[in-house]
Amino acid sequence: MAASDASKHDLTSELGKFLDRHLVFPLLEFLQAKKVYPEAEILEAKIALLQKTNMLDFAADIYKSLHNAKDVPPEMTKRREEVIANLTELQAKAEKVVTFLSDPTLVKQLRSDKAYNINFLKENHGIGEEDIDALFHYAKFQFECGNYAAAAEFLYHYRSLCTNGEKGGSALWGKFASDILQQDWNAAVEDMNRLKDAVENRQYPSPLAQVHARAWLIHWSLFVFFNHENGRNSIIDLFFQERYMQSIQAEAPHLLRYLAAAVITNKRRRSMLKDLVRILQNEQYSDPITEFLVCLFVDYDFEAAQQKLAQCDEVLANDFFLVGCREEFNENARLFIFETYCRIHQCIDINQLASKLNMDRDSAERWIVNLIRSTKLNAKIDSEAGTVVMGSEAPSIHELVVEKTKAITGKTYALTHAVLSNTQGAIV
Repeated sequence: MAASDASKHDLTSELGKFLDRHLVFPLLEFLQAKKVYPEAEILEAKIALLQKTNMLDFAADIYKSLHNAKDVPPEMTKRREEVIANLTELQAKAEKVVTFLSDPTLVKQLRSDKAYNINFLKENHGIGEEDIDALFHYAKFQFECGNYAAAAEFLYHYRSLCTNGEKGGSALWGKFASDILQQDWNAAVEDMNRLKDAVENRQYPSPLAQVHARAWLIHWSLFVFFNHENGRNSIIDLFFQERYMQSIQAEAPHLLRYLAAAVITNKRRRSMLKDLVRILQNEQYSDPITEFLVCLFVDYDFEAAQQKLAQCDEVLANDFFLVGCREEFNENARLFIFETYCRIHQCIDINQLASKLNMDRDSAERWIVNLIRSTKLNAKIDSEAGTVVMGSEAPSIHELVVEKTKAITGKTYALTHAVLSNTQGAIV
């Protein structure tokens, strides 16, 4: 395996340590489509993953395709029989409560008061605590079968009925995963925020256990951060909170890649760039995305930054979470190079700048012209000399004050949310 392939495999493995196996499956699908690894290797990984779920028919189909076989091994057949037997048993146990939940008219009679709901179900429908407990196990079984819509619905109702804190927490994690796998991003955002409050307010046996719980939450939340319309703001808000940054640095420094990508692609949050670079300077973890920022804003090494930018494009193309922001990343990264270079030089050779932007001369000149027009940059192009001449306009006092204070709102919000989280009772 080549060094670049090994690094992709290492990151996928690191992410997988903090994900439910069902959440790992989309990553394998992506790697298969990208042909990052040999087809047989990905198919074997899928089979190994699916055999630990109840999605055994799917596993059997992949096995037959991979081995060009008509039958599957006896252990797969036996496991399927066990799953069917368990399904029959769980359906019988949960029948009363599932029948109730299947009637929208009856469901509307439930309230936000758990005690009322429990008494209402017991007195009017003969549904007791053992039936509610059966709903939890049935919902979990549906999730393992890959029936995420049913699992999400049952887990939602279970949380309105259960009084067991531990199972309620487990149900919320399951609901979050189900919403992610259905790509219901608005519901996933709500679950993510509930889980965050639960993680912060739960009593843990040790501080390390809470650090670990935060690491799990932020890994699952990557699906939301890079799919929801406000996700890249959310990842910046969350990751820069001190307690979450500590969890990242202690448990999962590879997540700095995603924070760096979010900051680079989010023009409204560029004020966080200095804080991010300061963190990256003190971290041993690095990849082309984080190295690009260090080369540009710490070392001012434009040649190295240009080389890293070319490597970034390959990283983005093969990263499940970042592939969608590839074009936006390249555009903003080039802008960073241009702006930083302009701060140092008053007269810039277009050919030289094109090289640093990894563009040909004509494309670079058009790009600079459009940039000057769109940003009202104090610069002009001397086509005959082939140069960009920068104006020497000192920033006003007002601009300096705005630049120094524009990050305060975000930091104040993060601090306020952290204080409120510590004063509120646990939701789960």
